[in-house]
Amino acid sequence: MRPHRPLAYAPAGYLQLERYSSLKRFWDLTEGAERTGRRVRPVRGDAEDVCRRVIEGFALEGAGGLVDLERAAAEIEDGLSPHPALLALAAADPEPLKALLSEAYRLEISFALAFTRARDLVLKATSAYKPLEAPGPLPGLSFVPRRFSRDELRFMLHRACGLG
Repeated sequence: MRPHRPLAYAPAGYLQLERYSSLKRFWDLTEGAERTGRRVRPVRGDAEDVCRRVIEGFALEGAGGLVDLERAAAEIEDGLSPHPALLALAAADPEPLKALLSEAYRLEISFALAFTRARDLVLKATSAYKPLEAPGPLPGLSFVPRRFSRDELRFMLHRACGLG
């Protein structure tokens, strides 16, 4: 069943992706994501006919250069692990950590896509580095990427939906 009931307003934390969009555009994106093998599901608590879906299963390999270095440094301040990449980061050299994240982790991104009554297509993306093999070389630490621009998010959404 295609959702047909737009949201009354854009929820907090959502980024306006397109103005004056259409319900067909929302359907094209969600159906494209399903065709490319992504998991598309309603947001928990939403009815099936509400125009808001979560698209899961998109990942970027070799994305260590996208790590948010300030948040990574804050993550290791509480309990410094003796891993050489973390010691280098503490010494203001982020390159070993970027290389490690590129080799042993993938950046998994989920998109919450919605269509509103104002005909806006809005998006909220969540992302985190996940180890390629559990538990990963840095167990117990979580890394997040830097903030992405609207254009970067649009590009990744289009790739996730098989449009780009």
